[in-house]
Amino acid sequence: MASYSRTGMHKTSRTSGLAIAGLVCGILGIFLLPIVLGPLAIVFGAVALRQSGSLMAKWDIGLGVLDIVLMILTFVVANNGGSFSWHIG
Repeated sequence: MASYSRTGMHKTSRTSGLAIAGLVCGILGIFLLPIVLGPLAIVFGAVALRQSGSLMAKWDIGLGVLDIVLMILTFVVANNGGSFSWHIG
């Protein structure tokens, strides 16, 4: 988003395109193809973090890790016969 100062000079936003791509991959990876989109979000986030150091890049990495953790949990539950139960006592 652009903003204008009193002098009329145009300031550009520092949001990286890679950070936006990583955010999209991280969000979509929660619902679709986390095995592919999770690592992509981490890679895009790491490159964007190195380039700009933005907060969005840190969110990309976090969402990518969340995608991978959810994928692992899904595999564990699926290999357990698809049921999750607590055994007390």
